[in-house]
Order: sequence, then C-alpha cells, then structure tokens
Amino acid sequence: MLDGSKTETLLEVNNIEVIYNHVILVLKGVSLKVSKGGITALLGGNGAGKSTTLKAVSNLLHSERGEVTKGSIVYRNKSIAGLDPADMVKQGVIQVMEGRHCFEHLTVEENLMTGAYTRSDGRGAVSADLEKVYAYFPRLKERRTSQAGYTSGGEQQMVAIGRAMMAKPETILLDEPSMGLAPQLVEEIFGIVKELNEQEGVSFLLAEQNTNVALRFAHYGYILESGRVVMDGPAAELRENPDVKEFYLGMSDDGRKSFRDVRSYRRRKRWLS
Repeated sequence: MLDGSKTETLLEVNNIEVIYNHVILVLKGVSLKVSKGGITALLGGNGAGKSTTLKAVSNLLHSERGEVTKGSIVYRNKSIAGLDPADMVKQGVIQVMEGRHCFEHLTVEENLMTGAYTRSDGRGAVSADLEKVYAYFPRLKERRTSQAGYTSGGEQQMVAIGRAMMAKPETILLDEPSMGLAPQLVEEIFGIVKELNEQEGVSFLLAEQNTNVALRFAHYGYILESGRVVMDGPAAELRENPDVKEFYLGMSDDGRKSFRDVRSYRRRKRWLS
C-alpha cells in the first residue's frame, strides 16, 4: 500500500467543471489526485461523470462537444490544457476507452503494434516490449494472428491494455475495464493491472462501476455522484465505511441489502445532506 505522505503527485485535477454543447453541466467542481506508482479508482454509478473526468484529463472532450470551463488539470506540475491526445501520449498519459475499442480487421499483434507508433527507440526495443506484453497476456500470444474482431470481450480488453502498454506509458486512464465481462475475467484483468502497477511502475486512474473489485485492487478511491466528488479516501477505509458498504457494496451491518432497499439511497445519503 502506498504511503500518501511520501508519494509524488503525478496528476492533479483542481475544481473542474465540464459542459457539453455549451449548456449541459456534467462535472461540478471535481478535484482529485493520482500518485506516482498508485492505482486510483474513480467510482460511481452510470452517469456519475467518471468517463467525462477521464476524457477531460486526456483532452478527448472536444470530439464530443464538451469542454472544461473552470478549474485546471496539471500533470507533473504543468498544465495540460490545450494539448491534443497525441501530445498526451508523448507526455506518458494514455487512455484505454470504455468498450474495448480495437481495430477489428487487424490481427491482435497488429493492434498491439499500433500502440508503438509514437516511439522512436528502435525496432529492437519495440519487439522486446511486445514480448513483455505477451508475457502478461499469454492468451494474446496464442491469438496473435487472429483478427481482433473475432476475439472474445475479455481478449479485446487485454488487447486494449496491451496496446496502451506498447506506448511505454507512465499513467494509464482505464475506463470501465470490467464492463460486460464475466467475474472470473474481471479478476484476471484487475490482477494484470496490479502486476503492471507493481512490476512496471505504471500509475492508473481507473473509472469503474464495480466498486467491490475496484476497492480491492486500488490504493485510493473517489466516489462521484451527479458530477461531484462526494467521498474519497484510502481504498481500505472506503471498503469499511458504512455508507459505502450499504450504498455501493450492497452490504450493511444487517447483511446484504436488496436492490429495493438500496435504490432509495439518494434520499438518505448522509454525505449529500
């Protein structure tokens, strides 16, 4: 577990607001930090603003007619406002989009190699990193000549993460890695995220609806509700927080809550009162 008092802050989001189409306010004063060498989870239900926060960091909002209208985003103590996504990749920040985007008609290996297009350190270094990706994802090595569009959802998620690794990132923004995957595959994907974090030193900011699994692998977490951060803290503390257990993990001191019991939480949440 990271000691927050001794770690360097890589990414700092300061009180940002995001508006779509000049009228729709999606994020309302969101602030967060990502520590070097850490896994930071951005949690909340569908529509909470998790993906928008990641796109604000990676400067992908303009393609969806969104913009940061207030606040600042700083990476390594420098503002990243105005950088295009390719510049962000050169800075070491890569986003893995929700939905496991692959080039369907390219092979698995061709997909992975597209991640190295910004590199200038030579074919040998790229080949060595490709083998490293295959070491983390043995299934991809088996499917290296298969068209990506014909692989499973879990394999496509591995391709997306592996392609990001080929760019030698310092920080990966990972959007909903568990979406649509069976529980066993979710555990496998998060296990590999943990390995990449511990063995390769990659920092992660991951947006995830599956609060239970995210808080088991993350070091620190932020919970978003309706475009606002309503709670944050070390992941171990959030796992034991009574409100988080009841409203996000489906548990209370009386045991597991039914959906009927939990869905009225918006009227009762103590931290929003």
